[in-house]
Amino acid sequence: MVKTEKHGNNWTAYYDSDAKRYFACIMYTSREGREQYDYEITQDMYVRLGSFSEDTENERLIKTAKMIYSFENTMYGTLGPERMVWDEEAHEAMLGHEQKKNMKGDA
Repeated sequence: MVKTEKHGNNWTAYYDSDAKRYFACIMYTSREGREQYDYEITQDMYVRLGSFSEDTENERLIKTAKMIYSFENTMYGTLGPERMVWDEEAHEAMLGHEQKKNMKGDA
């Protein structure tokens, strides 16, 4: 397990030591489909995550950061592939971290 990772009900946040950046992902899944929102967060945000009594407060904090990717495939939302990518370089760094993590066998 990556030591620089935090989790909530619908969110995950972590520090990528290679990129020296903090990222967070909010994901909702249901019978109706899936939504995923990726953000680049600050160190201060990362430190504060998990300190709230309500998990929705963690999501609210993450949503104040810069969104770098979103995907909606629900019967009520946009059908199809990713809807927007605002920061391609940050998105590539986040994907690179996930690939490295998966290659190491971390879940």
